[in-house]
Amino acid sequence: MTTVIDGKQVAASVIETVKAATSALQKQSGVATGLAVVIVGDDPASHAYVNSKGKMAKECGFKSVQHTLPEQTSQEELATLVASLNEDPSIHGILVQLPLPKHLKSDPIIQSIRPEKDVDGLHVVNAGKLATGDLETGLVSCTPAGAMVFVRRTHGEDLSGLNAVVVGRSNLFGKPMAQLLLNANATVTIAHSRTKDLPAVCRNADILVAAVGRPEMVKADWVKPSATVIDVGINRIAAPEKGEGKTRLVGDVAFAEVADVAEVITPVPGGVGPMTIAMLMANTVIAAHRSAGQTPPVF
Repeated sequence: MTTVIDGKQVAASVIETVKAATSALQKQSGVATGLAVVIVGDDPASHAYVNSKGKMAKECGFKSVQHTLPEQTSQEELATLVASLNEDPSIHGILVQLPLPKHLKSDPIIQSIRPEKDVDGLHVVNAGKLATGDLETGLVSCTPAGAMVFVRRTHGEDLSGLNAVVVGRSNLFGKPMAQLLLNANATVTIAHSRTKDLPAVCRNADILVAAVGRPEMVKADWVKPSATVIDVGINRIAAPEKGEGKTRLVGDVAFAEVADVAEVITPVPGGVGPMTIAMLMANTVIAAHRSAGQTPPVF
């Protein structure tokens, strides 16, 4: 029988650990974990994400601050706000919601966040720490960190002797995911759109992670029997069976057929998705512990 990972259930267990750690830190050190979220403009999807992050932060017992800036905010005004949050000792995590309006450059803003407060794990210092195997002082990008929780819960901490294939080489997901697998002693291949005979490469994987943004690209004959398949894709496709103009969400993996082959698989929706916000909360409480000189929880 194939095991379908319940991302909501795993995310809920991560959040329980966050709540306990937040409460313990406040009791021991008097430190209230603080998260600041900055959103510019009025993109409805971004506001929906930010609202869910704020709600979750409050549920975890954080001091949750939201800065909502108008669409016409200048680069300088945004940079000034980030600089003030960098200096605020009550804020342990800073999140600037992307994408920013077109006239703003996101990279200088992200790189101006202090690495120890970069709970999205996007600063080059945090990317560099991950690349050199330093998981003790850096912060890891939330989605790969969440996917890695699934891998560890399936295969344990040590992946020695296992072949892992990550399809996708983005800075946001593919590269950090490959580093996490490598740090756990897996033998890792990063595949992408230019890879020759991609199905054959994927068939070699004990752990197959798909993150390319192409709906249901990974088919059953790409997958080794008994593999663990982690689907990071979120694609909206037409669903005429639901009615005219209706859509549904699918991953990068053809779930129905691959579930007959894989031993463990994540669904879309309800797999990696819920873990992203959970790991954002985890990173924030880790950052708060470090700032207070306390040993952070392990997720």
